[in-house]
Amino acid sequence: MVEHARMHAKHKGHEAMHAEMVLILIVTLVVAQLVLVQWKQRHPKSYNLVTLFQMWVVPLYFTTKLHWWRFLTTWFIFSVITAYISYRATRKPLACTTPRLVYKWFLLLYKISYATGIVGYTVVMFTLFGINLIFRIKPEDAMDFGVSLLFYGLYYGVLGRDFAEMCADFMASTVGYYSASGMPTKHLSDNICAVCGQPILVDVSEEGIIENTYRLSCNHVFHEFCIRGWCIVGKKQMCPYCKEKVDLKRMFSNPWERPHVMYGQLLDWLRYLVAWQPVIIGFVQGINYVLGLE
Repeated sequence: MVEHARMHAKHKGHEAMHAEMVLILIVTLVVAQLVLVQWKQRHPKSYNLVTLFQMWVVPLYFTTKLHWWRFLTTWFIFSVITAYISYRATRKPLACTTPRLVYKWFLLLYKISYATGIVGYTVVMFTLFGINLIFRIKPEDAMDFGVSLLFYGLYYGVLGRDFAEMCADFMASTVGYYSASGMPTKHLSDNICAVCGQPILVDVSEEGIIENTYRLSCNHVFHEFCIRGWCIVGKKQMCPYCKEKVDLKRMFSNPWERPHVMYGQLLDWLRYLVAWQPVIIGFVQGINYVLGLE
């Protein structure tokens, strides 16, 4: 009570200053949003690259400052493996085993992040309905656990998909069957996968021991891991060879494997929250400091 009174006395008569600070915050948020939207539309590659770097580094700064060793451990493991995978994906000439290695890693990461996020969301919902009390778990402990899992799932899901998209672009253009703006640079044989450039050994009508073979509506065939990685993880919704739109609903029966608008909006919001929000708030604090506002 005494502390509250002191705080009230300290800020008494500062209503105009507080209003000015709120106005600066609102204007900065609006201007920043407009700038980011224009940047994303006009220069998507540089925007995605800078945002990816921000997504990767900003949480490292705050978690190091707060001594969140669990997150730092998972971040370090993720960074080491992903750095190695990205290094392999950007080599020229591209090793024949690299595309499948890349897609297997990011597809595994994608599935783990989804499962983690779903479990975290379920724990949060159970806690809100009081189910945690049946197991004699304190609400704050259950909520912390659920929110942590939800954050881990979303954060590494977004980061993994962004790295995978970067690797997918580079590998596809290196293999030679895909170009971002023109016709394919090499002719595709009927028994060659356009994603990895390796022969297809299992017929479309046969059941594979490790993986099946997929035929798109354009009649081009691909390894299961390759086309799933290309469409799901690499976020490409078109044939890698002829660029015909892929009917994902027909190809993937599992609804969790379909990239959809709501998930894309969620990822964009999370990118903004993690990558740009701390930068914008820091910029606002800098303006307030220069103007002598507290």
